[in-house]
Amino acid sequence: MHSLVRYLSDSLHPFEISFFRGLFGLIAVMPLLLGVGTNVLKARNTGLLTLRGILTAISMLCWFYGLSLVPIADATALSFTNILFATVGASLFLGETMRLRRWSAVVLGFLGMLFIVRPGFAELNVGIVVVLCSAVIWGGNNVLVKKISRTDSTLTIVVWTASVLTLATVIPAISVWRWPSGTELLLLALIGTLGTIGHIAWTYALKTADATVIIPTDFTRLIWAVGIGFFFFAELPNHWTWLGSALIIGSTAYIGYREGQLARDRSPPASVDS
Repeated sequence: MHSLVRYLSDSLHPFEISFFRGLFGLIAVMPLLLGVGTNVLKARNTGLLTLRGILTAISMLCWFYGLSLVPIADATALSFTNILFATVGASLFLGETMRLRRWSAVVLGFLGMLFIVRPGFAELNVGIVVVLCSAVIWGGNNVLVKKISRTDSTLTIVVWTASVLTLATVIPAISVWRWPSGTELLLLALIGTLGTIGHIAWTYALKTADATVIIPTDFTRLIWAVGIGFFFFAELPNHWTWLGSALIIGSTAYIGYREGQLARDRSPPASVDS
């Protein structure tokens, strides 16, 4: 999906791509409503769901704009820092306990981010800044999901997010509007559909499987990003990006491992019938 965003950003503004991502994503989720009915739209926490949709829109606008300016591998590596921001946010706003080992992992992750960005040694362009802004906001979104998922279903969260995202990106899209061609519309529809499928699959996976298994699979995105960047956009990460990526992936993988371990410790033991 991200490679398609990068490709289309040569002819369409990222803000317009964000709008169509939300619109086609909303259309893609509609068939699911036929099976469960419109009751899924009756959310218990409408305020937080609306806030999440707005934050998703801002994060996506930043992310798509950053993808048009930054090498795909660099942007992907920096996007993994959202887990670090979410970890800190959960400690500050949800009261989750952060001990020395998790704080150490967060510090190592941010050190990896600095290796990629290299402030003072490499030019800090707008693309890097907006990609990091996207990661910060998405980390906050992950904290919101932890809270919202206690009262609302996965499908409710997805439908509300797609609806608010579409409405919130209308004005930014109109300000840079250009009617897409037929081919561009097909690619935009593919972006929206793939994005929604990925959103549902990821949310469902985190609810039904151990985070220690799920979170590391997300890091395979970097392998795909490097390959796509090299073969389609003639981009090759430098050694600083590889070093920073290793630190970020290592730290976030450890955080995922600890969260899974703590979740198992909190789970009540299975009862045995006598």
